[in-house]
Amino acid sequence: MVSARVLQLLGLACLASAVPTTGDRPEKPENLTCVALQEKKHISSTVTCHWDAVGRQTLDVPTIYTLYFRVLSVASYNMTTSGNSAKISMSVFPHFMEVEIWVEAHNKLGTVETEHLKRESGYVVKTNPPGDVEAISEPSFSTSLLINWTRPIGKEYVALTYQIRFCKNASQSWTYVPLGETAKDIQSFRIQYLQPDTMYVTQVRCKNSKEGYGHWSEWSHRAVKRTPEGRPTGKPDLWRVISEEGGIGERRVQFLCKDPVTANGRIIRFDMKIQGQRGKVMNGSLEWERIPVNKSEEDYSSTRTNITFLKEIYLADRKSIIVDVIAVNSVGKSAPASLVVPERALERPPVEGLRVWSDGRQLWLEWTPPNRSTVSEYVVEWITGDQVDWQRENRSTRLTAIKGHLEKFVCYTVSVYPIYNRVAGKAVRVEAFLEQGAPLEGPVLELNGKPGRNHAEVTWTEIPPHSRRGFITNYTIFYSSVTEKHSVLVPGNITSYTLTSLSGNTRYEMCVMASTIAGSATGICHAFTTPKYEDGVIELIVVGVSLGFLFVFVMTMLLCFYKKDVIKRNFWPQIPNPGESTIGNWSPDYPLKAETPKENCLSGISVLDVDVCDAKCVFEEDKTSLPLKKDKYMSEEHSSGIGGSSCMSSPRQSVSDSDEGGDMADTTASTVQYSSVVAFSGYKGQTPSSQPQQGIFSRSESTQPLLDSEENPDMLVQERYPRQSCFTHATGNEDSTNQLEAEQQEMLEPLDFCSLEEDSEQTAPTDEQSADWLPAAPVSSYMPQLGGYRPQ
Repeated sequence: MVSARVLQLLGLACLASAVPTTGDRPEKPENLTCVALQEKKHISSTVTCHWDAVGRQTLDVPTIYTLYFRVLSVASYNMTTSGNSAKISMSVFPHFMEVEIWVEAHNKLGTVETEHLKRESGYVVKTNPPGDVEAISEPSFSTSLLINWTRPIGKEYVALTYQIRFCKNASQSWTYVPLGETAKDIQSFRIQYLQPDTMYVTQVRCKNSKEGYGHWSEWSHRAVKRTPEGRPTGKPDLWRVISEEGGIGERRVQFLCKDPVTANGRIIRFDMKIQGQRGKVMNGSLEWERIPVNKSEEDYSSTRTNITFLKEIYLADRKSIIVDVIAVNSVGKSAPASLVVPERALERPPVEGLRVWSDGRQLWLEWTPPNRSTVSEYVVEWITGDQVDWQRENRSTRLTAIKGHLEKFVCYTVSVYPIYNRVAGKAVRVEAFLEQGAPLEGPVLELNGKPGRNHAEVTWTEIPPHSRRGFITNYTIFYSSVTEKHSVLVPGNITSYTLTSLSGNTRYEMCVMASTIAGSATGICHAFTTPKYEDGVIELIVVGVSLGFLFVFVMTMLLCFYKKDVIKRNFWPQIPNPGESTIGNWSPDYPLKAETPKENCLSGISVLDVDVCDAKCVFEEDKTSLPLKKDKYMSEEHSSGIGGSSCMSSPRQSVSDSDEGGDMADTTASTVQYSSVVAFSGYKGQTPSSQPQQGIFSRSESTQPLLDSEENPDMLVQERYPRQSCFTHATGNEDSTNQLEAEQQEMLEPLDFCSLEEDSEQTAPTDEQSADWLPAAPVSSYMPQLGGYRPQ
């Protein structure tokens, strides 16, 4: 049993040894490097070596490296590692002794060694960088700097060589001093051919001076120094900006200047002279005008603010000038720069086909030169707000990029000027953005005037340039009511629009959105309400109604004027005038004389001749009847039947001329009846018929009130005629007759029969109306007073 178990284990071991393993033979390491660093004032006794492993390694067949460091005839050191570096530690570094160094690589498949390096021990030394490096500026040497430093280690340990490099401040382009000039063991060096008044950075390093030995130390700290100033060797960059802000027939010209590229110092002033092309000095002095430059150190070191404003003048369109400028620093003056501003009419032709675009980092320009071969150079100008900058391109340039500092989302006006031997030609301008963005704010919207019933004109202000951030491609107007929403797209170059198809008496809210290729921004909304009626409609209605009322009023007045007689007859009836009545007598024995109207006031009344005795009888008879009649009239509220009447008059029964008391007492009718004698002797001058007519008593019923003379006949007789014994016969005494007529006329004057006669003539009745128009007053009632005959 035991022997069988042993045999089984031996068999397994044989099988295991028979399994193949994968791997490669080791290859020779490369780039063996050993370094002994400086520690304080001596070289360290520890040597560190590095190499590069070559070939493929596996876990089954690992490679082992052994570093050998042997000081010839003294000692040998080795160090085994699986990596690619190792350190050899000694008691002391073997200065000026020969050493041998190599690396051995081995595994299960073989062994290989690197080449043996036999060098002096200084081959592996690396010192510290030089110390106390200093750059010194000397005023008498404006183009050089003196560099001083100290050794990092004593000469007894190692002999050193140095390397110097320098560059302008803030630059990464280093310039190296040739090693042949610094091969000696030195501690100072003068760098020459520098630019005056320029800040430089200098560094120094060192190594074993033996060719091919040692390692370069690290670079020393940076020594920064400005070179001394020198006289400017370049011309100032003179330019002008012309605008049309001057008066009529003149231009505003601003002169700007950049320091010369090789200013060789800080420019403290500019000397400027302006003169006409014929040599006439424009600034009033034969000497140069001195313009001081006041810049801080920060402005001086900044290229963005290296522009000086010189002068501003107003130049007539028909004048041309020559401007000369000299830059002055603390050492001297530059060569003059000259520029010609020609007459407006003599400006040279511009470039053609200017195109500007952005690649996101720069603005590129491309143009075609004018059809002339005398262009000496081009000036590319870009302006934003009050900032101006420019650059110059040579005459062969067709494509270029703006080299100045440009900001994103800022609009620049880019111009290209061809220069013809100091004379600038016409400019071609294009607006451009380095990069566009969405506007920061929307347009400010407002109504232009009052909205109409169906329309409203809206206007908006352009977005300020600093908030625009791009080219406005379009505007979108949004307006909505409670029930409707609308939008209108308008071009970007329009700032007003008229909304149509609005509803009357409706509230609308509207806003405007401005868009660029990168985004949009909406302004503040504005609300308005459309009126119920259009402007002027209410005024038109009021004016129309007023004109209608005016027309009706005028026509009514004209109708009243032309129809005043008809209106007067309808509203104010004509009262008959008893003085014009043709009934003059009660008896047909005394025919009535035909008299023409308006001859006298007694028309239609005849005067009868009576005897004295007859008159006496008449008077006595009247005296007996007057009290009776007076009581009768007074009982009837003193109403009058003829002529004017009082407002208290009322209808009453007439009193017959026959004085029949029974008739007067029994009469209760509403009208006053008068007994009249109608004599057919002709009415108002009409000729009666030739046949003899007998007098006819006619009764007239009238509502006219009685005259005062009828109501109080006795008082009228007493006032007019004093008591007389008898009358004189008319035929016997002519004077008595005339006196009687005069007294008769005097009695009738208060009744104003003349005016009644005139009114009656204007409204004379026709033949059919003559019977009703006849005077209703009993003319016979006057007869006792006139001494006439009264029938019984």
